[in-house]
Amino acid sequence: MSEDPRTASAGTASGRTASDRTASDRTTIGPENTAERVALWRALHVLIDAPPHVLEDTVGLALVDPPAQWRDRPDMDPEFTAGFRASIVARARFVEDLVAEQAAAGVDQYVILGAGIDTFALRRPEIAAQMTVFEVDQPGPQEWKRRRLDETGYGVPGHLRLVPVDFEVEDWWSALLRAGFDASRPAVVVSTGVVQYLTREATASTLRAAAGLAAGSTLAVSFLLPMDLIDDGDKGGLEASSDGAQESGTPFVSFYTPDEMLGLARGAGFREADHVAGPALSDRYFAGRADGLHSSSGEDFLIART
Repeated sequence: MSEDPRTASAGTASGRTASDRTASDRTTIGPENTAERVALWRALHVLIDAPPHVLEDTVGLALVDPPAQWRDRPDMDPEFTAGFRASIVARARFVEDLVAEQAAAGVDQYVILGAGIDTFALRRPEIAAQMTVFEVDQPGPQEWKRRRLDETGYGVPGHLRLVPVDFEVEDWWSALLRAGFDASRPAVVVSTGVVQYLTREATASTLRAAAGLAAGSTLAVSFLLPMDLIDDGDKGGLEASSDGAQESGTPFVSFYTPDEMLGLARGAGFREADHVAGPALSDRYFAGRADGLHSSSGEDFLIART
């Protein structure tokens, strides 16, 4: 979907390896296409879906500031994108509920790996102000976001740290520490819509780094299931999404069964690891809707704790 954290050895946030990218690629200013699409789908949920809304986020739309006819784009088609749109807002709501729960328990650091156009720090100040929110992303998208925050009048709130990382020359952990992250205190670390762009080795490396967080920390990672584990009605959508990623130069390279992802987390050294199925989020956030809106199957969550 969007947002792609990785270490220097794992490649770059666009899904290409270091050898595939030029110097001009690395200095490109602006969000990844997938990050922009996610922001627009979140806004579309508010604009066209009936209440109650699972997530109310039009801040990303303001930051992107698309052309007037943006809703006429094929990837914004209300019917075709319904399942994707619902999945995006369900996973965001799930993460925000998790962060709220941890903040209430006293955890005061929240790290978003591959933040893209995340807007939590702006939309949920009653929670975010209790924490330091670290948004980790590539320098180009980070520079664009900082500029757009200023231009739209939102600014960068005191509880937000924008952490630019050139993944070709440094790892996100070092950049996080330089930005003021306190490794001696627990944190919530989240990565959504990313694992499908990473090799298994890169994902394992990220999990090992996160497993070294202070005791009481929580990691939430979304991942795509292999095609044979996806509901028949959702396979066409995933195939179309995969084809689009391939054409844009950011192919999906990794799919995991729940057992495989749990195995990676346990092998990385987490104290406990749990699997949350995508349909469970649909049941939680879309049950009883008159319009039948529900999220697609195919993307699940790993929740791991130190």
